[in-house]
Amino acid sequence: MYRKMLVAYDGSEGARKALAASLELAKLHGAEVTALAVQEKLPRFAATIDEVQEEKDYADAYYGKLLEEARARATEAGVELKTLLRAGHAAQTIVQVAREGGFDLVLVGHTGLSGVWAAFLGTTAEKVSRHAPCSVLIVR
Repeated sequence: MYRKMLVAYDGSEGARKALAASLELAKLHGAEVTALAVQEKLPRFAATIDEVQEEKDYADAYYGKLLEEARARATEAGVELKTLLRAGHAAQTIVQVAREGGFDLVLVGHTGLSGVWAAFLGTTAEKVSRHAPCSVLIVR
């Protein structure tokens, strides 16, 4: 049924549950799985270009480590996991990657790292479910 799945991964408990679900589904369906991490909080203004580069390097290292952990969990489960790291708004980037990559299922955790603002603006999971070009599984 599912051949190409995208799992949004930010290291939160919800994302870990979504990753686990994607690995189980991959085994059941023989599907390809890609984990996507989105760098959301790069500085918009800084005193120097060095500050921006320093923040970007830190974010790259942080998200790179998260994706390596996800890849290790997939290997333990016997599933090959591709990884992507993109900068941008989380929901918009997830939807864009799903569209461009021709994914037929997106998995997201019910809650992630978005915090208090989610109560006012809606969670990433809600936004993705409204705008994704394919089925969305919100994992609790």
